[in-house]
Amino acid sequence: MVKAMSYEGKIFEELKMPARKELEEALIKALFRYSGVIKEFGSGEDIVDEIADNFGLNEKQRTAYLETIYRKENRVKKSLVWHRLLFRAADSLAKNKLVSRPTQTIKLTNKREWMLTESGIDKALELLNIPNARKDILPTRSFEVQKIVKNLNEASRPENYNPFQKNKKVSKVIKQTTLRTRAFRQAVIDAYDYRCSICGIKINSPDSLSWEVEAAHIVPHSFMGKDDIWNGLALCHLHHWAFDVGWFTLLDNFKVQVSSEVHSLQPNFGRMGDYEFLKALAIKNSRILLPSRVEIYPHHNAIQWHRQNIFYH
Repeated sequence: MVKAMSYEGKIFEELKMPARKELEEALIKALFRYSGVIKEFGSGEDIVDEIADNFGLNEKQRTAYLETIYRKENRVKKSLVWHRLLFRAADSLAKNKLVSRPTQTIKLTNKREWMLTESGIDKALELLNIPNARKDILPTRSFEVQKIVKNLNEASRPENYNPFQKNKKVSKVIKQTTLRTRAFRQAVIDAYDYRCSICGIKINSPDSLSWEVEAAHIVPHSFMGKDDIWNGLALCHLHHWAFDVGWFTLLDNFKVQVSSEVHSLQPNFGRMGDYEFLKALAIKNSRILLPSRVEIYPHHNAIQWHRQNIFYH
């Protein structure tokens, strides 16, 4: 027995709309390009037109309507066929746990968005032929990581903070450790608006898949430093290295203190053309760029430890 085609199915066929599998893959790729999140599908949204352009949809395909009759209310509801198809594809991805629904995401971000899950990111990497090893440094958000980010941001700031992870278990589940590390990175660089807290540089790669800024631990992982936002700073590659090896530290008022060893540097060391990045810090003696919320400022206990144990006076 041949099953009769639905009203929607007939419209999709008549308009020669893209198949659902093609749309699902296009959505996964689009989510990845948009750092893991896109808004609900509506008129005027860039993502809606972008995917339509990728499929080469004509004007009729983009503007055709579906009509749903509500007999009890004696009214007809119209919805764009293209938007309906996108929703259907996203709904299918959600059923397969490749994305979270807007009703789930809003609880984390206060925004109605579709967000990739960890499985969704893995699928995107597969479709785009990107090595899975790059996953840890990508700015792409996932629902699982975002839950940890929310906890990091909303944790009560302790007065007497201990920045050390005592009795850290080597046998701890690797997946959970990786998620926590990625959440730390995301929370820190988000807090500093993707800028280095020392020089303020903000730039990403041409493909938008990586940012120059890094999430630096104040008490390093090698000393069992925690993946807490109070133990983090956003630093560019150069200032991250200089901080980790002790060329500079922070005072309790968040001003930069440069090692006196800077005066012993050879004339051609630490220079970029006519710019001497360490001596410039010493002269400027400025306060670092800080997050908008005091509750997530670097904690003095972590800063003091760095000053006493890493910094060269």
